[in-house]
Amino acid sequence: MIGLGTYSFFWQLSDRMPQPLTLGDALDQTAAQGLQVFQICDYPKIMDFDANALRDLRQRADDLGLTLELGTRGTTVEHLQQYLRLAEVLQAKILRTMLNPVGDDATPQESEERLRKVLPDYDRAGVTIALETYERVPTKTLVRLVETVGSERLGVCLDPGNGVAALDLPAETIDRCAPYVKDVHVKDFAFTRGEGWVGFQYTGAPLGTGLLDYGHLERAVEPERHGLSQIVEHWLPWQGDPAATAAEERRWTAVAVEYLRDYQKEHDHA
Repeated sequence: MIGLGTYSFFWQLSDRMPQPLTLGDALDQTAAQGLQVFQICDYPKIMDFDANALRDLRQRADDLGLTLELGTRGTTVEHLQQYLRLAEVLQAKILRTMLNPVGDDATPQESEERLRKVLPDYDRAGVTIALETYERVPTKTLVRLVETVGSERLGVCLDPGNGVAALDLPAETIDRCAPYVKDVHVKDFAFTRGEGWVGFQYTGAPLGTGLLDYGHLERAVEPERHGLSQIVEHWLPWQGDPAATAAEERRWTAVAVEYLRDYQKEHDHA
């Protein structure tokens, strides 16, 4: 299932826009592209929604034919319990989170203890926690934790580009995580030389133009066969002004959706 999320609208939702999109606007645009999933990820404002606002958002998603997912950072018991309550109202079955966000240096054992405390409640609610691959936690450590806990309600949110900053190669990340993937973030990425050939910049690229070997990801994980969401994300640098940035963000999204659809069509007939 191809979907969008708040990282697909990173700039358009931000306060750098004269008139930022609302979450409802983003849902409308997602449905207008014929997509099925929207992930509300790292969007702290959702914590300020009261029960009526959450129910209205869920109803809007229902009216648009969208499945909702949630995303946050951290594994403290209180935080995960708060997000479980949100997930239940929004009928979200996936919660993406991240181990050891800035300010939380929990050991793997401490993270395991926290997760074991909340997983029975998540299991009863039918909600799965997907731990994202990223540079603050080696992929080996992340996978070892998932294997140790051994719960069907705990897996990996695969984002192969994030770990490069810690020298986790994308292909190795894909292969190591493949058996445990519950959710996929699809974004492309590339290195460019800095000015004067001094160092490199590592930023996003339109899907299909950078270093992401999407074919390898698809063959290893088989997201369509396993019913996994593929959430389009971007690392789009600011383009100098709000209008140009919003336009480029929309273009990257259109490119990504077309790429994923074309890939599926080609391989459905292979």
